[in-house]
Amino acid sequence: MIEIILSGIYALQYYLSAHVLTCLIPAFFIAGGIAVFISSTSILRYFGPQTKKYISYSVGSVSGVVLAVCSCTILPLFAGIYRKGAGLGPAITFLYAGPAINLLAIVLTARVLGFELGAGRAIGAVIFAVVIGVIMSLVFGKEEKEKKDKFVELPQEEGGKTAGQMLVFFGLLVAILLFGTAGISTLSKVVILTMLIIVLSIVLKKWYTREEVTDWFTETFNLVRLIFPILLVGVFVTGMLQEIIPPDWISGYVGENTLQANFLASIFGSLMYFSTLTEVPILEALRNLGMGNGPSLTLLLACPALSLPNMLAIRNIMGTKKTAVYVVLVVVMATMTGMIFGNIYP
Repeated sequence: MIEIILSGIYALQYYLSAHVLTCLIPAFFIAGGIAVFISSTSILRYFGPQTKKYISYSVGSVSGVVLAVCSCTILPLFAGIYRKGAGLGPAITFLYAGPAINLLAIVLTARVLGFELGAGRAIGAVIFAVVIGVIMSLVFGKEEKEKKDKFVELPQEEGGKTAGQMLVFFGLLVAILLFGTAGISTLSKVVILTMLIIVLSIVLKKWYTREEVTDWFTETFNLVRLIFPILLVGVFVTGMLQEIIPPDWISGYVGENTLQANFLASIFGSLMYFSTLTEVPILEALRNLGMGNGPSLTLLLACPALSLPNMLAIRNIMGTKKTAVYVVLVVVMATMTGMIFGNIYP
């Protein structure tokens, strides 16, 4: 029991040291900026319930190519656009695509695990993002209609920042997020991040008032208070589960391309927390122990989009019912896709 608890503590220590400073903090500030500086009409132009579906779902489905984030880092960004009035379907597409369609992870998957798995992951993730978003929108169509009616006559907001100013501001924040998670030397990372923060400070002083900056920090803190505590609880529990469920036991049950094997891989992937790119070496180890191709793809499609911390935090954002449907959709679709892939590439 002590070892299990220590495993949870170690997972928490690793999470705090490896992800909070370079991943979550920049993501929270981006989300706070979305909530404060981007008008509702701007959000709804691309993600709103009245936006043409091919636009909103296309934008949401390719978000992961730009943002190399994990299932937890995407949460404040998702909360920012969802609370601003984004349609449920496009917002869910963004939530799944953010961590799932990670260009670096897909390239690494193809190089380490083979082209077939890399291509299957890329194609499956894009299709998943759109299909899950559409199904969520249909299941909760009544609520979506109410949201559409609510925002049908949004007034045009005057004033604010120019498109160029907003581009510079959010570009700097995204650059801080990307370089903070980049695989470069610590010295290079510190130098680059310091320069970016200095430039950001100059931009804030020149283009933003003290009240606007205060509002930005306040909204960021509110998002941290909403999401961060439950993330820590989830990471601790995940660490304990990793001690309880040994990899060799998992590989013994997912060696064949059966419904049970793919379902177990999907459940395991949806519960465990894998930081960005770490799922590839973990899966490589499991495959060396006998994990089949089908369950391998199932794990790759389930693990980036979900984790126990992710589920608990999503519940705080959009409620138990929507979260449950989202989780079931990811698990079922990952299972089905893994079985199809395993039959094609046994």
